[in-house]
Amino acid sequence: MLSRIAESLFWIGRYVERADGTSRLLDVHLQLLLEDPWVEEDQACRSLLEVIGSTATFDRPITRQDLLNTLSVDRNDTSSIASSLTAARENARRVREIVSTELWECLNTTRSRMPRKVATEKAHDFFAWVRERTALAVGIVESSTSRDEAWTFFTLGRSLERVDMTARLLSTSELTEASGPSWTTILRSCGAYEAYLRTYRGVPSATNAAEFLLLDRIFPRSVLFALNRAEKCLTDLAPTTDRVGVSDAALRLLGQIRTNLEYRSAPDILANINNEMHTLEEGIGEVSELIGARYFPANVLPTWVGEVS
Repeated sequence: MLSRIAESLFWIGRYVERADGTSRLLDVHLQLLLEDPWVEEDQACRSLLEVIGSTATFDRPITRQDLLNTLSVDRNDTSSIASSLTAARENARRVREIVSTELWECLNTTRSRMPRKVATEKAHDFFAWVRERTALAVGIVESSTSRDEAWTFFTLGRSLERVDMTARLLSTSELTEASGPSWTTILRSCGAYEAYLRTYRGVPSATNAAEFLLLDRIFPRSVLFALNRAEKCLTDLAPTTDRVGVSDAALRLLGQIRTNLEYRSAPDILANINNEMHTLEEGIGEVSELIGARYFPANVLPTWVGEVS
């Protein structure tokens, strides 16, 4: 497979998952601002912009409408839902000969129907629409794509982005200290609440909820599940023949991240969850760079240096 095609498929997976994760983060955060009148709105909004990695700057107090506009429909902010869905569509256009007609039509329609403004009272409906459209895109890939390199690169990108977005969501548990979103709210935003109840059969506690979202081996939105899937994708792309160790730098680092998480207790991680999640995000960023260096090398254009006289 050509590196440009592999790179576009990888980023389609990442951007689709990013749009889904951003909508879940915003849904949780705006619900918190609506339900708790004691939350300092400007501080909470600035904290979320920092968590998501937005470059937007404000020289005045930020309102929930500002936050919604910036992270939902602002085409100039690379962290926004609109920007992610536009980037997914553009990557699909570049590899139109590879992606299915159904996936292209899904991404193209989603991008064309993206609103220019969302009112606060309509925010929840908008986020539900984004989740439905991204789920449709993923469902099309899962149900109609052969399990070849195209599917593997798409799934690899989606898995890495899911780890990153779940880590960011867990970081919001301490955004506003005691007034942060409840673990029930966080579980619901991940679609994990009912699965959690079937597993733990009780009211969510901080330890159990964090353990479920971080370490559950069979829940698809957990960090550990996504890390395992990303490892499987990298192994399928370049089956190792080494008798000693692992030569693939990305696979080696990903294994270290997974092991560091898998063999620790939830209370240990929860004791300093902001730093732990920040370290996890940095690790995933480094893995992504290593994958890019190996599979998506930058094309160096030939330069004419002239004849030596």
